[in-house]
Amino acid sequence: MNNYQAIVFDLGGVLIDWNPDYVFRDYFGNPEQMTWFYRNICTPDWNEEQDAGRTLQEGTDLLLAKFPEYEVPIRMYYDRWMDMLGGPIAGTVDILRHLRQETSLRLYALTNWSHETFPVALKKFDFLHWFDGRIVSGEEKTRKPYPVIYRTLVDRFRIEPERSIYVDDNQRNLEPAREMGFTAIHFRNPDQFRADLAALGIPLSGEGINSGTSAKDLISD
Repeated sequence: MNNYQAIVFDLGGVLIDWNPDYVFRDYFGNPEQMTWFYRNICTPDWNEEQDAGRTLQEGTDLLLAKFPEYEVPIRMYYDRWMDMLGGPIAGTVDILRHLRQETSLRLYALTNWSHETFPVALKKFDFLHWFDGRIVSGEEKTRKPYPVIYRTLVDRFRIEPERSIYVDDNQRNLEPAREMGFTAIHFRNPDQFRADLAALGIPLSGEGINSGTSAKDLISD
């Protein structure tokens, strides 16, 4: 019998498929140009500053001043942000539903996400309202993997890390959680996540798992 009280979920890459390729693949026409753009213009580090609270306008203006010749794709990054949402990762949402309905585990979300775009996701995905609490980096003006945001999560919701699981698709973000005492799961796909939970004494069987839930069923109109 397991001794866990809570599971903390990352969102992007775990429950929600988010990928800027959905916007820029057609714009650039070849993967090399698209990759160069991500590495040199709209970089992950730049995007994470918006996740940490910098406004979308400030981030956009910063790049426009440095790279005016890339104005069109720079503006596209947030003008077409909704098109980067590929939809829910249905297998993980099935797991979340089962945990919510069939266990006594408390469920939380810890996400790197801009405070300006997260309300859009809240309206689009009903399952984001299933959590007992959530921490959104843009609202806290910090982000993973800085330890302060994990501490905010633990303190605000009175979580005991030693009796809790944290799941994230980014290995970098797992290390601070491990250091605090969480059992960390590196998410790669829903089947692997389900197997890892079972290995920790949280079997997922019965109705609702592998039920064939479609992405459309998980999106609000």
